[in-house]
Amino acid sequence: MIGVWALGVYLAVILAWTTVLRRNVGEAMVVGFVVAAVFNGSQFLSAGWDALYAALIDEIVYATVIFVFMGYVLEKAGVTHRMIDLLDALIGHRRGGPAYVSTVASAGLGSIVHNQAAIAATVGSVTIPWMERTRVDRTTAATIVAGNAGMGITFPFSASMFVLVGSSVGGALVDIESLIVPLLIGGLWCVLHRLIVTYLLVRRSTNGSGPTVSRSGRDVRAAFSNGWPTLLLFAGIAIPIVLTTGAVAEALTERIDTDVTEALSPIFWMPVILILIGLFLGRDRLPRNSRGWVELIGSSAPRFGVVGLTVLFAFSGANALATTGLPEQLAGLLGGLDLPVWLLALVIGIIVVAVAAPLSSTATMAAVGVVGVAALAAAGVPATTAAVAVLIFSSCEAAVPPGGAPLYVACGIAGVDPLHTFRRMLVYYALPLLGIGVLVASGILPV
Repeated sequence: MIGVWALGVYLAVILAWTTVLRRNVGEAMVVGFVVAAVFNGSQFLSAGWDALYAALIDEIVYATVIFVFMGYVLEKAGVTHRMIDLLDALIGHRRGGPAYVSTVASAGLGSIVHNQAAIAATVGSVTIPWMERTRVDRTTAATIVAGNAGMGITFPFSASMFVLVGSSVGGALVDIESLIVPLLIGGLWCVLHRLIVTYLLVRRSTNGSGPTVSRSGRDVRAAFSNGWPTLLLFAGIAIPIVLTTGAVAEALTERIDTDVTEALSPIFWMPVILILIGLFLGRDRLPRNSRGWVELIGSSAPRFGVVGLTVLFAFSGANALATTGLPEQLAGLLGGLDLPVWLLALVIGIIVVAVAAPLSSTATMAAVGVVGVAALAAAGVPATTAAVAVLIFSSCEAAVPPGGAPLYVACGIAGVDPLHTFRRMLVYYALPLLGIGVLVASGILPV
């Protein structure tokens, strides 16, 4: 059971590095990778190099970084704010309108940007002050924004999804093409949950106040005229998928005598297309000279540092753990419990949620999520369904004390102590998401 011991020590080191030493998760993943490699005994140098090299040549690592830059470009180009203004005009007038705008905007951005901290910062900077002006208390406003940020994980093409399909174990069970539609449906279940929670929190916080005033002051026609081009982002997501799947891919393959699915990588081209759309839509707000572009790209570097390091060494650590026999050992251990599917899913969900508390969802997926998918698949759950369930579990990054970056971003904007949000995050977000994941794995909620 050397692999199970390796996993335990790996998690302990990462937890200690992030919570006791209070260092960032990128550093923790580097240290964790070294620890995982050491458990390969006398082969630790070669095993460590092989694990690192496999991560370095994986296109998913680079695609993740491009997605991060894409989110930064859309934010700087003002595209995300135009989308929020459009939602404001459509639903911002009703009671608790700012909270609903925050929820729907987070879902929309989550399906495109996927970076939870960026979603919380972009949506929170607009909707938290707006919620305060409509009698939603600051703690509730921060709770809603932080809880909504996790939706970036439960839609296709998040970094956590890439970690799953890019790992040696996860990639053998499920590929990106087969996971897109089930994860989209799973994400919509999570949107429904967020809307219900928003309704409950708004009724509790606003204490009977009536309709609110639009933030932007635009009517629907004016807002749609200004904001409809942002809907092109969703077309940008669809283009690479349509070209590489189904009848279109078959027709193109016959036409150019080349396998389109091999020649065209949707993982790489999707963020590139979205960046081009963002540059076009936000051309009036972007730099017009080389110096301005150098400053803009330079200011994006801090996002790349932690995310790039985390993803690269999350992949490397997962690869190193795989060489210790962890997937087979942990799957055998969980399978040996002989639990019904719903109870096995609950056990795996608790493990994933507990690990997600101090770590990012990406690191959680690399550490235990992939193994959880393998265990559920071994118990008879369809691999794509198992993957959706575990991704829903891992979306609790900000919902469990001590919480992740989105919680602290939201609380910083609202000016509240994060401690005051812990109970609400646990009751309204973490526990229901655990239940949704179990229902998905059990087949009760179809995906």
